[in-house]
Amino acid sequence: MPFDAVFDYSYDAVMRSFEDSLQRLGLGRIDILYVHDIGAMQHGREGHPAIMRRLRDGGYRALEELRRCGVVRAIGIGVNEREVLLEAMEWGAWDAFLLAGRYTLLEQAPLDDLLPKCLSSGISIVVRGPLNSGILAGRETWNYQTAPSEIVGRVDAIRAVCDRHQVPLAAAALQFPLAHPAVAAIIPGPRSVAEFAANLNLLRYPIPSALWSDLRDAKLLHPLAPMPA
Repeated sequence: MPFDAVFDYSYDAVMRSFEDSLQRLGLGRIDILYVHDIGAMQHGREGHPAIMRRLRDGGYRALEELRRCGVVRAIGIGVNEREVLLEAMEWGAWDAFLLAGRYTLLEQAPLDDLLPKCLSSGISIVVRGPLNSGILAGRETWNYQTAPSEIVGRVDAIRAVCDRHQVPLAAAALQFPLAHPAVAAIIPGPRSVAEFAANLNLLRYPIPSALWSDLRDAKLLHPLAPMPA
């Protein structure tokens, strides 16, 4: 459509967006309302502070009001950067975070800070992109672009361990994040009914505990990463 995208995290914009969404969905309330695409990755390091300040001083007030009234059961933030979530935890009371591509079989940096804080605060994590934009499903993309050589090399090393145990790489990738007690769900992002069915089969694929141990011994898993049973 011939429109310009505008990122507005003010009180009025959040209320307007919520009301429009109810109309499009044909619902009277929704379960989770996420603030999407806030942070330096989307707005640049220079633009991020002002955007975050607008959310804190305006949009967040709208989120709290909607939750208090019961038309929203939970509020959260959906981003690709854990730094944004850590910052928002300093001034907001959040229910759930939608984190894309940062807690996966390939990347586990949130174990150092975000995930422990979410556990202690009672904030649920929904892991979007557990296949890291496709690199863990046999494609060449990572972080929405062609994967650099160091990422390809790490994925190849993980795949080699999976191959030794005759486990599809994608099965290990989908099951891994769910082992963490702060993770409530994953969003693999199937593009068709066939991919949806394939994901279900991968989630049910039997994986021996030795696979996870071998990944940890090869330093391909964070030492604090919970391993699926």
